[in-house]
Amino acid sequence: MSGSRAAGLSGRHTDVIIIGAGVLGCFLARSLRRYDLSVRVLEMADDVCTGISRGGSGIIYAGYDMKPGTRKARMTTEACIAFPELCRTLSVRYRNTGSLVVSFGENADRSLTDKLERGKKNGVPGLRLLSRRETLAMEPLLSPAVSGALYAPGTCTVDPWELGIAAYENALANGAEFVFKRNAEHVQRTSEGFTVTASGQEYGCRILVNCAGTAAGNVHELVSDPSVRIQTAAADYIVLEDDAGPAVSHVIFHETEDGSKGLTLIPTAHGNMMIGQTEREMNGPGNPTDSGGIARLQELCREVVPGLPADQILRTFAVSRPNPYTVMRSGDTWVPAGKSHFDFSILEEDGFFSLIGIKTPGLTCSNALAEDLTGRILAALGEVAENPDFDPVRKPPVTVHVLSAEERNALIRKDPAYGRIVCMCRDISEGEIRDAVRRGARSLSGIKYRTGAMMGNCQGSRCMQRIMDLLL
Repeated sequence: MSGSRAAGLSGRHTDVIIIGAGVLGCFLARSLRRYDLSVRVLEMADDVCTGISRGGSGIIYAGYDMKPGTRKARMTTEACIAFPELCRTLSVRYRNTGSLVVSFGENADRSLTDKLERGKKNGVPGLRLLSRRETLAMEPLLSPAVSGALYAPGTCTVDPWELGIAAYENALANGAEFVFKRNAEHVQRTSEGFTVTASGQEYGCRILVNCAGTAAGNVHELVSDPSVRIQTAAADYIVLEDDAGPAVSHVIFHETEDGSKGLTLIPTAHGNMMIGQTEREMNGPGNPTDSGGIARLQELCREVVPGLPADQILRTFAVSRPNPYTVMRSGDTWVPAGKSHFDFSILEEDGFFSLIGIKTPGLTCSNALAEDLTGRILAALGEVAENPDFDPVRKPPVTVHVLSAEERNALIRKDPAYGRIVCMCRDISEGEIRDAVRRGARSLSGIKYRTGAMMGNCQGSRCMQRIMDLLL
């Protein structure tokens, strides 16, 4: 095997280049480093998980909604079952909430029965239909008009960025290389594989993997003709103030009577409540939230969970969503082939692997997709030895507010910085901010998503300047 653990990392040529350091790219880098492969990740932003990986619901889906027999159905079911152990290995907070798909009429009731049968075919454990009484016993704040629910005990929630950052840190600790502010501009096939030109720098590799999120279609066409392209859509979310969090304990999916987009209520891993999500076109540069969509979410809340204080808004945000669709050649152009692409799209062509439009449940399946890709890459390379030094465990960063008084005092005696609280809303210390910078935070956003600072009720108005001083 020519690609040893040290080979290429000090130069320009590696065994594998991954374009995109989102959740999937980070998990793939981690998975590949289980083997004797040099791995480099090129990311156009200045940090990991800055694109579609950062937004979204954070729901780890059980798998009853997927078409039986598809790759997506198999991966989702297996990944949800394995998710708690993955989080324990990577020291990532998660919340095993379970979920309820709630119905309010005969049409929705029939849909729940269909989901139950689909879930059984997919092997989803613990699924069962609940009566109105059982549903209200589990979630008393639901509207008394509810007719029933489908219960999935395995559904979890997680902070998407925390999961991605954990995968990144473990990949980095195991020898993967991450290069930031590198935008892939050109790809050329060579006798040794590929040369990628990114922000004016050239990087060689034997295997090239496209994990570029909403830009994956463009990256794919640097190498090959298109078969799948992406249309980017948008979604809006509401985050409620902290004291509204305990109102609902399960993830709630609203199955509407007319089949339209319903409400989703998400108890987050941090303990507050998130409301989602609209479906709409992008609102131009920056994709600001849509006021009409936010109002519609609040209206649905009043219908589905009248007791939820949907007006206690901490913040709203909008995210981008990739919607893949197949294309075909028409003369000198490529046109839609008349259908959307619902299964995970993994394209493979002579050492080039391309993932285009990995949408929901992409977060759920990120590690499973990485392991699947790793198997394909190993098959393409031939015999590859395992990496005897690989350690899958990530040591958790210090989190002061979860410590006991005794543990906290002992820590402060060793390092007084952990006793100087910077973010009062979230009880985040100067020591944690410093640690986040050491772990790779290069901006206020990087610190926010690594520590939770600036995410409380004041949204950074009291601590942002001090955090900026620490960052500089």
